[in-house]
Amino acid sequence: MSSITFLQLRPSETVNEIWASTRRREGSLAVEVADPSAADVLEAQKGGLLLVSGTETIEAPAYVLEPSRIKAFRRGRLPGWRITVVYAGTRMDVLDAMVFTRAAFVRAPRSLVADAADLASLPGAAAQVSTFVDSVADALVAVADGATDLLLRDWDTERIGELRDALEPGRLVERTAFPLGLEYDVAAEALEPGALSAYLNQVDGCARARPRSDWAPGRDMVIPQPDLRISAAWPDNAWRDGARRTFEEAGTQVAKILAAALEGRAPTRDEVETLFRARGADVEAVADVADRLRSEIVGDDVTFVVNRNINYTNQCYFKCGFCAFSKGPRSLNLRGEPYLMTVEEIVERSVEAWARGATEVCLQGGIHPDFTGKFYVDVVKAIKAQIPAMHIHAYTPLEIWQGAETAGTTVRALLMELKEAGLGTLPGTAAEILDDDVRLTLCPDKIRTSQWSEVMLTAHDLGIRTTATIMFGHVDGPRSWANHLEVIRQIQRRTGGFTEFVPLPFVHMGSPIWLRGRSRPGPTWDEIILMHAVARIAFIGLIDNIQASWVKIGLDGAEALLRSGCNDVGGTLMDESISRAAGASHGTEATPAEFRNLISDLDRNPVRRTTTYEAIETGLTIL
Repeated sequence: MSSITFLQLRPSETVNEIWASTRRREGSLAVEVADPSAADVLEAQKGGLLLVSGTETIEAPAYVLEPSRIKAFRRGRLPGWRITVVYAGTRMDVLDAMVFTRAAFVRAPRSLVADAADLASLPGAAAQVSTFVDSVADALVAVADGATDLLLRDWDTERIGELRDALEPGRLVERTAFPLGLEYDVAAEALEPGALSAYLNQVDGCARARPRSDWAPGRDMVIPQPDLRISAAWPDNAWRDGARRTFEEAGTQVAKILAAALEGRAPTRDEVETLFRARGADVEAVADVADRLRSEIVGDDVTFVVNRNINYTNQCYFKCGFCAFSKGPRSLNLRGEPYLMTVEEIVERSVEAWARGATEVCLQGGIHPDFTGKFYVDVVKAIKAQIPAMHIHAYTPLEIWQGAETAGTTVRALLMELKEAGLGTLPGTAAEILDDDVRLTLCPDKIRTSQWSEVMLTAHDLGIRTTATIMFGHVDGPRSWANHLEVIRQIQRRTGGFTEFVPLPFVHMGSPIWLRGRSRPGPTWDEIILMHAVARIAFIGLIDNIQASWVKIGLDGAEALLRSGCNDVGGTLMDESISRAAGASHGTEATPAEFRNLISDLDRNPVRRTTTYEAIETGLTIL
């Protein structure tokens, strides 16, 4: 079944920022101007819209041109995904313009949709047939005639919902001024900065139009999940008031993968990517299966650890584009002054945590220019000298790699020294996305996938267990997510050393890469659901514990994820500051009582655990 895309498009004679921002709030993503000025293009982008130009004489994000005006593009000056050919003139004129520009769309009046569809069906012609429609009835006739892309003017959310429900389930998909499936690297190379920023703020990881919501990971807002269902893909009442869908109602392709998972067969790498591309009701079917698997694998226990995060410095010489902790803009008052704790200060905070009931200290920070592997060893020794029973969960693979390099030793030797000093486990952060094509954009000077894997494999070989993470929702997407999970699975099949998988939604507000207009504003709600639910399914027989990061999405978000395959809510933290530096409103500390109330509201069993998932206390009497 092929998708039917639609674009909410506003024609206009001119544009200013206020007009554009108003149209954006009303739902439009693009404005079409027959003869725009450079100022029109800029004002549209400042208001969050992409401008579609009716003339080739101005530099614009996208163009809609009659064949007679398209000769300038015949030699490939613009990629076809930025071009719509108007069905005007002779059949030969239109076909000539379509194939020589490789236009993504051919726009026809409704009376000529069938003719345009006939052209588009020719071998070598790949354009979608696009047409304006004014009603649901018009749209259904156009689709029957061969239209695969609908242009909507002044449609409200309820009427769009009627159109969605009038088509086959799962068929309607919203696009931007560009076609679906546009890769980040392609867009970043072709679009000027203002257009790229406007575009990235409009899309999800599949290059589909993202739902209109001010909610984002880190914001202190009610999660967008409707009361009666899981997916927040659509805003209309018919969707929000409908019942959540189950596995039995999934689309054919997704249902086949989910059926195998319920029989204990984990999906292949390509099937994982397919699940990540789920939409709407299929998202709910994936979450339904993930929760069934959670119940079978770990039962109704929901675990957490009482711990303290100690971010010992915010100074770092690596240039990670996502990191607001070490490079947050002073204008947002997110980072504060540069600092570096002494070993004595770190020990003091660890002692305080122990006195408050913590069984773990998690040590993470920037890579200070003066750090060597000796610093990391000295910290572990000092904590253990004061609190022998404290579990030390410390140092990312980046810190281990850098520590070994600066100490003139090997990864194995440094890990052995740390273990002898008292290191308990390693956090799996610094993974971000384990796909080097993404890492080249996101963290170009950081360790690569194989280096991260080398540290983890070595740690596991030495009996040091670790966590695994993913930080998603920026310049990544289903392909890189599937690659990341496959790396984790390969390591776990070899060692069994990962204790848990922790998805970390990207908090964008203070992140340099977003402030420069070169990333999306975090994952959508449905992408967050999918990341946790797909992980539960992908890690069948490999990793039993899937954690919901309340630091990124709040306790209400964590509750929703506990219904979608998760069984752990992480730690109480006592001072986490990295998420706060990125602009998050959550993350400073949660109490065991808050966790207990959250878990008991779900009729689940709260279990306070160790870092490595041994139960310490069970039941509702946890302090």
